[in-house]
Amino acid sequence: MTGRKTRVEKDALGQVEVDAERLWGAQTERSRRNFVIGADRFRWGRPVIRAFGVIKKAAALANKELGQLSPAKAEVIARAADEVIAGKWDEEFPLVVFQTGSGTQSNMNANEVVANRAIQLMGGAPGDKARIHPNDDVNQSQSSNDVFPAVMHIATVEQLDDVLVPAVSALRDTLDAKAHAYRDVVMIGRTHLQDATPLTLGQAISGWVAQLDEALEGVQWASRRLAGLALGGTAVGTGLNAHPRFGELVARKIAEATGKPFTSAPNKFAALSAHDAMVNASAVLRTLAGALMKIANDIRWHASGPRAGLGELRIPENEPGSSIMPGKINPTQAEALTMVAVQVFGNDAAVALAGSQGNFQLNVYKPVILHNVLESITLLAEAVRSFDEHCARGLEPDTRRIQRHVDESLMLVTALTPHIGYEKAAQIALTAHREELSLRDAALKLGFVSADDYDRWVKPEDMTHPRED
Repeated sequence: MTGRKTRVEKDALGQVEVDAERLWGAQTERSRRNFVIGADRFRWGRPVIRAFGVIKKAAALANKELGQLSPAKAEVIARAADEVIAGKWDEEFPLVVFQTGSGTQSNMNANEVVANRAIQLMGGAPGDKARIHPNDDVNQSQSSNDVFPAVMHIATVEQLDDVLVPAVSALRDTLDAKAHAYRDVVMIGRTHLQDATPLTLGQAISGWVAQLDEALEGVQWASRRLAGLALGGTAVGTGLNAHPRFGELVARKIAEATGKPFTSAPNKFAALSAHDAMVNASAVLRTLAGALMKIANDIRWHASGPRAGLGELRIPENEPGSSIMPGKINPTQAEALTMVAVQVFGNDAAVALAGSQGNFQLNVYKPVILHNVLESITLLAEAVRSFDEHCARGLEPDTRRIQRHVDESLMLVTALTPHIGYEKAAQIALTAHREELSLRDAALKLGFVSADDYDRWVKPEDMTHPRED
């Protein structure tokens, strides 16, 4: 603090010097000094700070209604919390993810900021706990052990619903439009990275759309699973020092403030000691990442080339692809999206392990669970938006290349199987391949079909749907 004006704050361990311009207090300052771990990379962001503000306001108003807090204190705490919700004091939340596993210090950070700002609103100076006390007033009826799980759920639900779902839905709609636009473009299918029977480009893209639809259903299901809030459980789930109606009432006020269907968790012991709903949310994000990995890889395979690869899709020419090879264009948006998918897989592994570490009445890996889930949501939303804007919307088929691949495919022979049997059809395909003949020429050479029958039976467009006869 050398060279800066300070004030003295107190907590149970004694006095602490705090920057006089800051709203945080002694416990925040201790944590800030003691946990310099990833300080430039792992600070809480807007969703978490907002969630703290929502909880502190709702708790104050609930305590007022229940007669646990005076109307004057409740109203000024609510005003200060409103400013936190609005983002006015984000710089007053300096703590990192890697701190106490209960999130106690971040909860106290919120208590101290709200208390000191409320004191200012009352005309006092920060640190004047006789006016508003961070523990006795702002943290009334709460414990860090039930506040931080509630923060986890509120921040995650808002990010899932308001950030991730719109981004994925937009990409889904882009691809759905492409599926309809290219429903008549017949292309060769591929299994095992080898030629297979035909389908349409629209059908292939419809598979991607279906994956995103299912992933979106999973995200929405996970969001609903996060509706239960631990508030009212206090330290170990018994509700000690909280009014019996506090949990239900504060959850209702949070639901009203956020527009989300939050409720009081039916079992507070599970809500404090296990975070299965967060683990489920992370697993759903991993599933979405897997779907995006598949879609991005399909697109970059189809766009490979342009001369020596498949070259069936044209991707937008966003930037030069090489510092040495002029004119090279790379599938960079697909690469970025797949790298995000890999990161999400890693985050999910961390969440799964952390979620398994509840001991007795508390899981003390809460901050790292929240951080990884929120990072996955943010990365996925940003990568999906980028991929949609800079790649998916500009996808176009190279119809001449696609037609050439269809014409040269040996797997069109599958259309002959119902007429001449599998063995003869296989002989035609292998003869064509080994002697570098067209499929038609091989069939006629072997005498298994007539020219008229071959032309009548082998129609790629008729192979993209079930036979009706």
